[in-house]
Amino acid sequence: MPMAMTPSPPPSDRPRILFLGDNIQYNPDIYQRLASQFDIIHPRSADLHRPAFLQHLRDGSWGRFQAITRPSWHTGGEMGNWDQELIELLPPSLKVYASAGAGYDWVDVVCLARHGIVYCNGAGASTEAVGDMALWHIISVFRNMASSLLAARSVDSTQFSHAHHDLPAISYNPRGHTLGIVGLGNIGYAIAVKAYAAFGMKILYHDIVRKSPEQEEMVKAEFHPEIGGMLRKTDCLLLATPSTMGGRPFLTSEILAQLPHGSRFVNIARGSLVDEEALAEALRSGDLAAAGLDVHASEPHVNAKLATMPNVSMTCHTGGGAVETKTGFERLAMENVERVLNGQEALTPVNAHLIKELMTNGHTNGHGMNGERNGTL
Repeated sequence: MPMAMTPSPPPSDRPRILFLGDNIQYNPDIYQRLASQFDIIHPRSADLHRPAFLQHLRDGSWGRFQAITRPSWHTGGEMGNWDQELIELLPPSLKVYASAGAGYDWVDVVCLARHGIVYCNGAGASTEAVGDMALWHIISVFRNMASSLLAARSVDSTQFSHAHHDLPAISYNPRGHTLGIVGLGNIGYAIAVKAYAAFGMKILYHDIVRKSPEQEEMVKAEFHPEIGGMLRKTDCLLLATPSTMGGRPFLTSEILAQLPHGSRFVNIARGSLVDEEALAEALRSGDLAAAGLDVHASEPHVNAKLATMPNVSMTCHTGGGAVETKTGFERLAMENVERVLNGQEALTPVNAHLIKELMTNGHTNGHGMNGERNGTL
């Protein structure tokens, strides 16, 4: 059962945590541990909408809090993107913001770094669930599962018969085919392990950081420092790379043109990484045989062209949607702030390396370092 909302505490000398979103459901023991060490402030839900949230920050309504935790992905983000406008209003006492979710395209982690604020995500909590969803979409694009599912659900015997008789002629087993992965981080590598073990797929990957020889050997992975070389050898391209705020799409007509004719595409990363009009055209022309999409560029709205295509499998950004994921997100969002406030390293910092670089060059604003701004970048 969700815990009762904790009212704003009276002033004290203890560090203060701003708690955004729904109350804890899965890790009450960790919450109680936090409450025994720190003052936890729960803003009203009405105060989280952007105009009210920004005004409360301007007014200092919640005092000089040292940490922010957002343990639930589905609430606590009502204020929208954490951009420069919002970040500039945060108190100079703030050291760490830890949120549920693996992606961070909604938060300007560079701007946070300039202010000395560590941003922590829920990395690792969703790895297993997203990896499983990726396998489902891989099966779907090779075996034309979207067409088969639609025909079965039509309750139309003619559609059923056509699918039963016609789909086998254009369907293939994933085994032995080449999976080209863009981004071999925690999730990308988990997908590689699953695809190699389950299907015997040949793993190619492109990333800015190469895996260790031992990790590559485990899945017989082939590293491609240049994306073009990998694309030309790929039977199924899979995106598992982060997207950044305001970033450009990765999958464009130029990238699609480098894939072999009749290849396949799966995206379990971020919808903003894909030029959906270019994807629809590649599917329409037959240059791309099929696509599997768990994420979409304009969520919760889905591209109408792609939605009508029988060779496109779609899910509702539920790749990480499992109880185990929600439990892990909660745990990390609380344990990260606990560690930082107790002088330890964060478990899943996203921008700690940027803070270190900026501090070395004297280019941080000083949030969370000495409690005051000490210059600007």
